[in-house]
Amino acid sequence: MEFPANIKYTNEHEWIRLDGETAYVGITDYAQDQLGDIVFVDITTEGETLEKGEVFGTIEVVKTVSDLFLPVGGEVLEVNPELEEHPELVNKDPYGEGWLIRLKPSDMSEMDTLLDAEAYKQIINE
Repeated sequence: MEFPANIKYTNEHEWIRLDGETAYVGITDYAQDQLGDIVFVDITTEGETLEKGEVFGTIEVVKTVSDLFLPVGGEVLEVNPELEEHPELVNKDPYGEGWLIRLKPSDMSEMDTLLDAEAYKQIINE
C-alpha cells in the first residue's frame, strides 16, 4: 500500500496534493482497496464553492455508494474527465491518473489541519 509523503490525508481517506494555486483531490490507496472495484464516479459539483468536509460527489462500487468529502474548502474547478469512461483508474492509480477533482482552495491554512503520511498510516493501522 502506498503513502506518498508529498500529499496530505483526511480521516475519511481522501488525499490532497497542492500544485501551485490549485490542488488535486482523490481517495487513498487504502480507501480504493477497502471499497473494491469502482464502477462509477458521480461528481456534479464542478464550478461550485464548497466548505471543508462537505460532500463533493460519490463513488459507486458493486455493492455500495460512498460519499466523497472535501479535505479543504474551495472551488471545484474540474472533474477528472477520464473517470467517466474509466472509473477503474481510481483503483489502478489512486494518486496519479485516478485523481477525482482539481480544486482552488479558499484558505490554504486549512491544509495545516490535515494528516501527513505517518499520521494517516497510524489511523488505518489502529
